[in-house]
Amino acid sequence: MTTFHPFFEQFIRLQNRLQNAIGKLVAWGTLSLVVITALVVILRYGFETGSIALQESIMYNHAILFMLGIAYTYLHDEHVRVDVFYSNFSARKQHWIDLLGSVFFTIPITVYIFWASADYIAASWAINEGSAEAGGLGYVYLLKTLIVIMASLLLLQALAVIAQSILKLQGAKLLDEAEHSAGGKL
Repeated sequence: MTTFHPFFEQFIRLQNRLQNAIGKLVAWGTLSLVVITALVVILRYGFETGSIALQESIMYNHAILFMLGIAYTYLHDEHVRVDVFYSNFSARKQHWIDLLGSVFFTIPITVYIFWASADYIAASWAINEGSAEAGGLGYVYLLKTLIVIMASLLLLQALAVIAQSILKLQGAKLLDEAEHSAGGKL
């Protein structure tokens, strides 16, 4: 084993705890999405009234849930994967695919997201961007900031997947923190 083994294990453990905490928070956020959506429908069809701010809050909530839930989904291996061959591979080949996929796909994509969104987010902050609709929600610049937060969480998770893959390829027996610390999948 390498001298980085304890460091990698600690990083994986902390990263998994962070993602699980965010994942639990996001899971509760889905309840708010359902309640707000139901409220909009009841107000519109039951009372023939509406609120642009309430409708926009659905979009904000949806964006928050997806942006903050991406890394959690990656942690629990529930992301979209073309699983034609992967499930039939040996554990060793799966670790190699996870390692190489993270290095050659996930990390470059997150770096691109940082690069591509920097000016977009900075411009939004420069004008304290709000809703284009009268009566809409403000703070669009905060919503757009979720792009870099999402990329940061995804990058951290990719690094944890890389570290875990390296350790497993070296034969380390790791406690699967993703499932054990969360008490299973949500």
